[in-house]
Amino acid sequence: MKDSTDVRRAAERYRGGDAAAGIDTRHAFSFGPHYDPDNLRFGALIACNEERLAPGAGFDEHPHSHTEIVTWVVEGELTHRDSTGRETVIRPGDVQCLSAAAGVRHVERNAAAVPLAFVQTWLSPLVPGGEPRYDVVRGIADSTPYAVPGAGAALHVRRLAPGQRTALPAAAHLYVHVVRGEVRLEQKSLTAGDAARLTDSSGRAAVRGVTAAELLVWELGTG
Repeated sequence: MKDSTDVRRAAERYRGGDAAAGIDTRHAFSFGPHYDPDNLRFGALIACNEERLAPGAGFDEHPHSHTEIVTWVVEGELTHRDSTGRETVIRPGDVQCLSAAAGVRHVERNAAAVPLAFVQTWLSPLVPGGEPRYDVVRGIADSTPYAVPGAGAALHVRRLAPGQRTALPAAAHLYVHVVRGEVRLEQKSLTAGDAARLTDSSGRAAVRGVTAAELLVWELGTG
């Protein structure tokens, strides 16, 4: 394989949310009124949203279908409730996955007294429909990829010390999102909110921490 890398900067994200309601959203892909036919998806990945909610702010009940929704909390606590009757609180280090399947409704809110920041990724399923599914892994380790079989994808969490190097997996598509800190990838500097899209990754690419850093690395198939 021959690696191809496309770096997208935090400042290039589409601005969304509702400032009056305490919601600040930054979209990495074409979303809602920010229609961009050249930025609709990358592999199975169709959205990667950085969300910031003030205390008490949140998204009222709304529907989803035919989407795998994976959430990573950066700081604060996310309270989630859905139409299957589940209510959970997600904290930093936890991975939450909601398979919307044929349809589900949910509420996401910052019920705590401190600001909330989280990254939410939406993936297109290999097969639409079915029954909604929900999963939470508490305190996921760097060495344990989180599989999302419904989308033929896996999430790798990487926490790097300054100078530490980590190899990236071989895959048809890799999406590297910098949660915090600064890293170098192929002589390019990436900081919080930046992302790199690698196509036909051979497994030779690596990321090195410039500062202490946290990364979300999506391993995606050919979809």
